[in-house]
Amino acid sequence: MNDDMHDDVTGEGSPGDDAFDIELLEEELRQAASILDPVPAQLCQLAVEAFALHDLDARIAELTFDSVEDAIPVRGATDVPRMLTFRAGEVTVDVEVTAQGLMGQVLPPQQARIEVLGGPQTATPVDADDMGRFASDAPPSGPFALRLRTGGEVVVTEWLRA
Repeated sequence: MNDDMHDDVTGEGSPGDDAFDIELLEEELRQAASILDPVPAQLCQLAVEAFALHDLDARIAELTFDSVEDAIPVRGATDVPRMLTFRAGEVTVDVEVTAQGLMGQVLPPQQARIEVLGGPQTATPVDADDMGRFASDAPPSGPFALRLRTGGEVVVTEWLRA
């Protein structure tokens, strides 16, 4: 047998044929998965929103304190504010979240522009004063994060549920 006939008999064609078959198989598997195990629309929306909000040059501020998990509850206290602390290198952000909004401080004290992120089109900007203090009368609902712009630096906090 010559090589051409051997390729035809074993089902091994040219490299272009293999690539086409793999693409066809991949498309058939995608269609089967979309029918048998579809991705929930809400999850797709969250993925699109998260991608739209990513900032490649931003440093991620890690959550170092959350009063919901780290604080000792006070007996009889109701409607207590949620206290959060984020850290990215030398920058620390303390935030108090209440039903009336949020307030916080950037440390070391400095002017900053803070955006309360809740989706791709729902960034609510607030400015920090010379002491690093800021406040917003719009309480976050659902998942939220903060984006801080201080000089040439951008810091984004982890996403949390309000």
